[in-house]
Amino acid sequence: MAQLESVRDSLSREQNSANRATETDRYVGARIRERRVMLGLSQQQMADMIGVTYQQTHKYERGINRISAGRLYEIAQVLRVPVSYFFEGLEDTDDGTLPARQRMCLELARNFTQISNERHQEALSHLARALAVEP
Repeated sequence: MAQLESVRDSLSREQNSANRATETDRYVGARIRERRVMLGLSQQQMADMIGVTYQQTHKYERGINRISAGRLYEIAQVLRVPVSYFFEGLEDTDDGTLPARQRMCLELARNFTQISNERHQEALSHLARALAVEP
């Protein structure tokens, strides 16, 4: 009887650690958020597109809940990127946070989508292109 309880406890611990989010889950979630913001989508819009609640999308992006392979494929389709996109740069980070350059790009994309004047958006886009070709 003691052996059975020991096996049951061991399986329970394995299941709990298997279901717990990891640094990789948090990194993938951050990449999902980054891409969603770049496309100008709200969490609610993305949730509607993949058939989950806003809360679930929020948990995916924060790395609180793990994402199944099938769901990650759906998210990739909605965000128009290959699944591998979410893992790019993973080896470069050791604490699960986005590198400073990616954070800056995310902030730039978020701010750009908040510009309501189309002419201002176009001017900023031209400025970025001009600065990009400078040596």
